[in-house]
Amino acid sequence: LFDFKIILGKNGVPVAENFRLEQSTMADTIQAGQVRVRTLYLSVDPYMRCRMNEDTGSDYLQPWQLSEVADGGGIGVVEESKHDNFAKGDFVTSFNWPWQTVAILDGSLLQKLVPQLVNGRLSYFLGAAGITGLTALLGIREKGHVAVGANQTMVVSGAAGACGSLAGQIGRLEGCSRVVGIAGTDEKCSILVQEMGFDAAINYKKGNVAEQLRELCPGGVDVYFDNVGGDISDTVISQMNQNSHIILCGQISQYNKDVPYPPPLPPDIEKIQKERNITRERFLVLNYMDKREASILQLCQWIQEGKLKVRETMVEGLANIGVAFQSMMNGGNIGKQIVSVSK
Repeated sequence: LFDFKIILGKNGVPVAENFRLEQSTMADTIQAGQVRVRTLYLSVDPYMRCRMNEDTGSDYLQPWQLSEVADGGGIGVVEESKHDNFAKGDFVTSFNWPWQTVAILDGSLLQKLVPQLVNGRLSYFLGAAGITGLTALLGIREKGHVAVGANQTMVVSGAAGACGSLAGQIGRLEGCSRVVGIAGTDEKCSILVQEMGFDAAINYKKGNVAEQLRELCPGGVDVYFDNVGGDISDTVISQMNQNSHIILCGQISQYNKDVPYPPPLPPDIEKIQKERNITRERFLVLNYMDKREASILQLCQWIQEGKLKVRETMVEGLANIGVAFQSMMNGGNIGKQIVSVSK
């Protein structure tokens, strides 16, 4: 048994050295209601940056504890079960999966997976057919006010990331007539347009973002799926239309700073937001879990039909999860960042 522990938590930029891999032992037997699982895939996500602080800045996230095993979204296969809902060989998932090669878990905290729903790509249940896909779909449906035939333009920041790459495609499927992404490399921009059906994409590290937005969104912006916050979001908000909507999904540019969530807007941008009646409400997907099952089935259907293109950046081995986390926080991933722990 190998596990991955957090050894340093503080404000600032996270690095792989904040974690360490240890070898440890586990009980030989499991208790009633428990299952022993072998870990297949683990997810690393931007929200985990908040869990590295004693104060996560969020009422629904618990901080990781120093010298304790880190956890997050995970998928595994049941090796032994003393829970009525699970049998050996079942594939299962949890939002609080320990970063271990093998684990003994409470069966009541697990959900059984059906690989056929995602064409056998189990890792998709951590992304496009999991909490990431739910965040994109429900964010758009609950906060985007997208309507078929309304000729709406959507802009997505962090558009080549796990959530953004899905959000742009879902915005189109839900009825947006124009979708523009903002990403950090030419390669990412090319994938968004050529592979994922975005109308256009802006490399924010090149040229003037405000000018490019005006050119690509001549009718202004009606829906903004915000993954990043900061200067990019200020630029987008300044070009949003009257009675438009911000889907406040994430603020990755602000996670290394000691600021409240959602971070306050600069006074001039806040003035624009209020004058144009732009909605900017905190969105938390966990508040909509009553819609989880139907939404997951919708996402799986789009995947099966080829309407939702999925990208993953896969890193092999539990020992490399700290490196994967650091890379993801620096924009090194395209689509969902996944760590493959075992086959």
